[in-house]
Amino acid sequence: MGKEKNNGNKKVLLTVGAIAAATAVAAVAAKKAKENSDKLVTKFVYQDHGDRHVYFIGGGLASLAGAAYLVRDCSFKGENIHIIEGMHILGGSNDGAGNPEDGFICRGGRMLNEETYENFWELFSSVPSLDMPGKSVTEEILNFDHLHPTHAQARLVDKYGVIQDVTSMGFNNADRMALGKLMITPEESLDNMTIEEWFKDTPHFFETNFWYMWQTTFAFQKWSSLFEFKRYMNRMIFEFSRIETLEGVTRTQYNQYESVILPLKSYLDSFGVDFSINATVTDLDFKPGEEITVTAIHIEDKEGEKVISLNPGDVCIMTNACMTDSATLGDLNTPAEFKPDKPISGELWSKVAKKKPGLGNPEPFFGNPEETNWESFTVTCKGNKLLKKIEKFSGNIPGSGALMTFKDSSWLMSIVVAAQPHFKNQPLDTTIFWGYGLYTGNVGDYVKKPMRDCTGKEMLTELIHHLHMEDEIDEIMEDVINVIPCMMPYVDAQFQPRKMTDRPQVVPEGSTNFAMISQFVEIPEDMVFTEEYSVRAARIAVYTLFDVKHKNICPVTPYKKNPKVLKDALKKSFT
Repeated sequence: MGKEKNNGNKKVLLTVGAIAAATAVAAVAAKKAKENSDKLVTKFVYQDHGDRHVYFIGGGLASLAGAAYLVRDCSFKGENIHIIEGMHILGGSNDGAGNPEDGFICRGGRMLNEETYENFWELFSSVPSLDMPGKSVTEEILNFDHLHPTHAQARLVDKYGVIQDVTSMGFNNADRMALGKLMITPEESLDNMTIEEWFKDTPHFFETNFWYMWQTTFAFQKWSSLFEFKRYMNRMIFEFSRIETLEGVTRTQYNQYESVILPLKSYLDSFGVDFSINATVTDLDFKPGEEITVTAIHIEDKEGEKVISLNPGDVCIMTNACMTDSATLGDLNTPAEFKPDKPISGELWSKVAKKKPGLGNPEPFFGNPEETNWESFTVTCKGNKLLKKIEKFSGNIPGSGALMTFKDSSWLMSIVVAAQPHFKNQPLDTTIFWGYGLYTGNVGDYVKKPMRDCTGKEMLTELIHHLHMEDEIDEIMEDVINVIPCMMPYVDAQFQPRKMTDRPQVVPEGSTNFAMISQFVEIPEDMVFTEEYSVRAARIAVYTLFDVKHKNICPVTPYKKNPKVLKDALKKSFT
């Protein structure tokens, strides 16, 4: 009974431990933000927007960024901005929680990029750092990254534990021809196509070093959308020539919740923005007719059902879907359940899309969880014994390797060892790292179970065998505090094959007061599964609905037209 109770306590890590930790850190953060804001942020004289209100549905990065644009660039009263979040904590897919007793959890880690996060860096240059007085979050992150450069020395490892030479991309001429043809093919002809369909005449492409590295860096699958693959190739073409070292990865000092969400939330608190958590939006009402005008928002919270009626001039900005919806946790001795039928934000999108034309189609994204799931696991240890072993194996100190992939793993397992500490409440004698597998239905190479059926201990056991440290497994396990699996049924949903029209415009045609922001809206030329996409969507929504003219949205940098970048990429394709 005692063991069962202990496991149960660990399984509520996000719902109890995270709240306590986040509340404590938020209190300190709010105080620091207030101290720092006067040194960085210009005080605004509010323009008169009358009694207009803006309602953000969802409390992820996009909504927080949208609120920041409202107060910074529209001089909007903070108390008239409302962010409604169904979970107990803000941040959406930018998370990080836990404690040294029960273990820490990162469902994933967002890899930033200095060259292509144009609007992200611009916005966070206005957000005060919580730890560096007088500095912005942009300065804080880039300063940390420049002091901790990435240069992976063990990017791919084979089944024998041999680190692969990945200086060559491994292409043959057919691979190069197919890739080159894709780069010049208009998107209009790629509706519903998968990556595998495009390269069907050269299956060798999927055996190249390039594919293993590109796939695991960005979480592509063979059945992923060709749209998204092409956009990544265009947007990250400069990264093509250094994919084997991942030198272009920009890391935050701590997890994304503490490094990105917490300072942004504190910044909004200083303007009096209103936050409602544990409140789920269940439906929207629209004005009859051809135009798109939201008239009411239906909400369920602990007090029951309620309806917010929108007045003329009010605005509704909705996160139409979230990739980490329906995520479940396990622990050292318990698998994370695979529950794709759990309610998701895409259900609200589905309701809304049926009411008005031009609001997209969620079905391609949320209709096949067997294709869109993968699973992560976070390892918390007492001391640094395991991290030292990984460092010796890889040649990378924590934070310098970015990503190590076991290319022959039946789960296609990768691990990320961040700079320590990765949490502000992480003691110096505690270390963490996280990993993930893309093929959760496959039986492990050493633990003969599908990944999705494995406990945290079994996932770590599989990893230790791939590191060929099985003779040291008892010694390693002695220091393990917890290994927390996280199953995410829809984490790759934004990569699903689709028509161009399946993703709605940020501000749909005919809208008077409504916008959608997320990884599931259509932004020409930009790439989903990035922080930049969320921030750019928010900026488009606010600048369009409030007719902002005095500032411009940072355009997508045209690296695909840069002669030097193209020359380097071409040279790399022939190595």
